[in-house]
Amino acid sequence: MTLLTIFLQVAAGAGLGKMGAALGAGIAIVGAALGIGRIGSSALDAMARQPESTNDIRSNMILAAALIEGAAFFALLVCILVLVL
Repeated sequence: MTLLTIFLQVAAGAGLGKMGAALGAGIAIVGAALGIGRIGSSALDAMARQPESTNDIRSNMILAAALIEGAAFFALLVCILVLVL
């Protein structure tokens, strides 16, 4: 089966809204994971260059990761509400 055939079967059986919600949830989670990974990588690079400012960089990294994770949870909640309602 091709990917298009699978998408068409899902769309016919469950409705386009549910398929879109599932795709939206997946994209939101993958995007958040990539963003948090990039934050961690950049923070480690910055800590290697400026060891004396490690505590400031770490606290800013945790704050940024928490904000991204909150946005991902919000997107996931919206997608789940679309599935349920």
